[in-house]
Amino acid sequence: MNTTPIIALDVPSADAAMRVVGSLGDRCRFYKIGSELFTAAGPYVVTRVRDAGCDVFLDLKLYDIPNTVRGAARSAAGLGVRLLTVHASGGVAMIEAAVEGGGDATSILAVTVLTSFDDASLKDATGRPEIVASHEVARLADLASRAHAHGIVCAGAEAAAVRAKFADTLAVLVPGIRMAGGAAHDQRRVVTPSEASAAGARYIVVGRAVTAAPDPRAAMDLILSELQSVAV
Repeated sequence: MNTTPIIALDVPSADAAMRVVGSLGDRCRFYKIGSELFTAAGPYVVTRVRDAGCDVFLDLKLYDIPNTVRGAARSAAGLGVRLLTVHASGGVAMIEAAVEGGGDATSILAVTVLTSFDDASLKDATGRPEIVASHEVARLADLASRAHAHGIVCAGAEAAAVRAKFADTLAVLVPGIRMAGGAAHDQRRVVTPSEASAAGARYIVVGRAVTAAPDPRAAMDLILSELQSVAV
């Protein structure tokens, strides 16, 4: 399937973010703004990226009472944000509120199990000795589907199973993308662009594999070439 790459602007300022956007030019028109950058620069950086003609994935992983999440999603829609994350563990009512707040402008993705978790660390964090990441992803994906979210965020290892169960009703976004042989850094469950695409990812998020590369444009070209080889 066709997979859209999103580049993570995990940088400390709006100016640093725009340097990344400028360095990639027409190679990428979709960027992720997460907690680090949004805390530093706020809605201003969303506007700057949008004014550069690019789409924004606002990855704030909202988790609050439904009314608050609804308002936050409505604000994101007002900024022209295309994708917004909430935590699936917030429950159906909270996800539904986000979908309502986002309206037609902003699609909601429900985060399942962070890619920094493996089974052992997930058991430790939740205090549930029986928990398995793949089973938890499936459970939370069901909540997202019931709430009519646009899709979910999960590791590449679980993407194929989600696609098989939910077909086209849930888009899958896979973070933690690394090139073959690249460092995993603080991620546990990582895949390559082609592996994520073959598993059915509609979106992938790529960070340091591009932004920390000696030649970001060349690194982006490798990502695009790898995705194209799967789409053909």
